[in-house]
Amino acid sequence: MVKFIPTELTLGLRSKVLRNGMPLEDCVFPTDKVEGAFHLAFYVGDEIATIASFFPKNYKDKVELGYQLRGMATDTPFLGKGYGKQLVEFAIEYIKKTKAQYIWCNARTSAIKFYQKLGFDLVGEEFEIAGVGPHYEMILNLY
Repeated sequence: MVKFIPTELTLGLRSKVLRNGMPLEDCVFPTDKVEGAFHLAFYVGDEIATIASFFPKNYKDKVELGYQLRGMATDTPFLGKGYGKQLVEFAIEYIKKTKAQYIWCNARTSAIKFYQKLGFDLVGEEFEIAGVGPHYEMILNLY
């Protein structure tokens, strides 16, 4: 089940999966509290299986409203069960109500196929995020 959650509930998985065990306070994103930002979790029972954060931010020089997906992570025991897909599909329907035209992200190279199955397209060349690893920009047009 997908639920809206406060930022603080994203930090454990961000640390574990995305930031190699960094202290929780170092896993806070500057965009976590911007107007329009929201955080989702897919719960299995009372455990958080998958998280992701979304906030209004246009992609490069696009003038149409866009949302950036950031900090998506699935805990190891829940990988491959479709929870991430369900979470993103929930977010897509929610974001469509804001009149945003697209969702974009900096996807880890290892997650490209996941995003492609959801309809995201690769944009540009692979790049490195220091201390995190190789990524690609990806975009999903909503209309």
